[in-house]
Amino acid sequence: MKLFLHLGNDCMVLKDKIIVILSLDTISNSKVSHNFINNQLKSGKVQNIAEKGKEKSFIITTSGMYVSPISSLTLLKRSAAKTNFDSL
Repeated sequence: MKLFLHLGNDCMVLKDKIIVILSLDTISNSKVSHNFINNQLKSGKVQNIAEKGKEKSFIITTSGMYVSPISSLTLLKRSAAKTNFDSL
């Protein structure tokens, strides 16, 4: 069964395609991470699904990169939630 993670603004990705979910607050503390994110944003390889000023997390998947309005902690909790559809 394929499970999806909702990143915000009607954007969903397959959970098994997620490589990393980063907090933008944490990224700003690391010069290397900050430069990487800025380079990716400038290159146009990132889908920004957050409104300006509401960016909270950066998600890297096997198929792309996203800036989300949902915090990395909330996305982590959602991704860890177990759903048992077999009992339905």
